[in-house]
Amino acid sequence: MLDFLAENNCMGLLVGLLTFLIIGLFHPLVIKGEYYFGVKCWWAFLLAGIVCVVFSVMAEDQILSSLLGVVAFSCFWSIKEVFDQRKRVERGWFPKREKKDKGV
Repeated sequence: MLDFLAENNCMGLLVGLLTFLIIGLFHPLVIKGEYYFGVKCWWAFLLAGIVCVVFSVMAEDQILSSLLGVVAFSCFWSIKEVFDQRKRVERGWFPKREKKDKGV
């Protein structure tokens, strides 16, 4: 399949489609991360981004390297979005998670 895409100059389209899907995946990850963990989850995005950068540089396949780079910078962008998401929750645009009482 990759041979077919390469022969027909469609590798850019494949990377574009997968980039679109990766970015679309990060939108709910940011929302759920902020909902369940608050802004503390920014560390997970940072760590995942650094790991993806390292693997992107090490990858020999150009498509894999490109996609890992897209995931890395989507992770880095998500750090900003987690803090923006907190503001959206404060404005009432998204639900706020209520703390459960431990009970007495």
